[in-house]
Amino acid sequence: MMDATARPEIDRPEELVETRLVTWFFLAALGYLFVSMLGGILVALQLVHWNPLQGLELLSPGRWRMIHTNAVAYGFIANGLLGACHWVVPRLTLKPVFSKALSYLIFAAWQIVVLSTAGGILLGEAQALEWGETPVWIDPVAQLGLLLVAINFLTPIIKSKGPMYVTLWYFTAAFVWTFLTYAMGNFIPEYFVSGTSAGAIGGLFIHDLVGLFVTPLGWGSMYFFVPILLRKPIWSHGLSLVGFWGLAFFYPLQGIHHFLYTPIPMFLQYGAVVSTIAVEMVVLTVVVNFFGTLKGVGREVITNLPIRWFYLGMIFYALTCFQCALQVTLTFQALIHFSDWVVGHAHLVMFGVFSMWIMGIMTYLFPRIWGVPWHSRRLSEWHFWFSGVGIFVMACDLIMAGVFQGFWWGALLPWEESVEGSMPFWMLRVFAGLGMFAGQIFFAMNLYLTWKDSQAAKAKAALPA
Repeated sequence: MMDATARPEIDRPEELVETRLVTWFFLAALGYLFVSMLGGILVALQLVHWNPLQGLELLSPGRWRMIHTNAVAYGFIANGLLGACHWVVPRLTLKPVFSKALSYLIFAAWQIVVLSTAGGILLGEAQALEWGETPVWIDPVAQLGLLLVAINFLTPIIKSKGPMYVTLWYFTAAFVWTFLTYAMGNFIPEYFVSGTSAGAIGGLFIHDLVGLFVTPLGWGSMYFFVPILLRKPIWSHGLSLVGFWGLAFFYPLQGIHHFLYTPIPMFLQYGAVVSTIAVEMVVLTVVVNFFGTLKGVGREVITNLPIRWFYLGMIFYALTCFQCALQVTLTFQALIHFSDWVVGHAHLVMFGVFSMWIMGIMTYLFPRIWGVPWHSRRLSEWHFWFSGVGIFVMACDLIMAGVFQGFWWGALLPWEESVEGSMPFWMLRVFAGLGMFAGQIFFAMNLYLTWKDSQAAKAKAALPA
């Protein structure tokens, strides 16, 4: 029997979760996703001369391209993963976050940071650093916010007793790494170093933002949700340790592969190439681990929609990493440098992997938070298929475009030849993006109808017997 002095929340771990806050983070994430996708469609239309908003400075594609990327990274993915953390951490530690009031403050402050960043970019105050375009007056606020996030989640993790779940290993590392990564990318190149040194640090920031923030939170979430949905433990605990320590050791070293064939010293470029290929081997162990877990319950991919989102993301992750191992070699980089291959790679990893996982988490959690099933299975299926097929078509299209562009440039043809030749690829990209956007519209419709069902269920339950 449990000790009478035991905390009551151990008996009811769901009471530790502030479900309203989880919902707010998810809804904010979806709002930014819509803004980001609209920005992407605007830029795509510009490339094929179909932009209906020509001549408007505040809607110029140059500015909206930065809003597109920042809204995805800091708006959609950050909010989505923070919502997942507010669900997962209290359940694994059996302790609430350090302060629910602080959680609400973080939510409000983070939206101010993201919206202020968008406003600053529109007004022409962006910094000249990829993925670090946030205006200089936003950086200290964002840095403080990341510190508060770390305090809020690390406190229950540190206080928890007993064995530490692999999910918490990933989360703990992410909260520490992200704070340091943001400081490295948004302060050091601007104020302390210049030239190739700033470029090298900028390259580390670009890649570590994905690998040391999004990746550990994403994989950590999968180590939590997949065993729950499949009702079986992860296939190999040993492989989970290999994946974690491999990520920790190799990933921080590879960011300079974004700047091959530059004045950055070649030994750093060679090191980035080797560490990148090593990371792909590490990721392969994680993918194998999760597909080993699927053994014997493979039918769940057909019947269980959240699992389908998760495993499609894992397939895209394996493809992304194989593609990355190719593109970081100096031989291959000579072909696809500055081409749309890199754009396709970025879309495949950010939407095809992490967005798939966040969508799967939302698909799983919204019915549990609201206490009713999804209003329409058909709308859920359309959301999945339009999103999955759309991103696959877009990624293949842009990757192929990058190969053609590389050969055109290598043949020393006039620049206009490559632009004209890219037009069919860019047109297909428009329609693939519209398909992905349609998927999110189906999700928003289903979400609203499900919320209406939950309100009706509450009203019915409140009626006297």
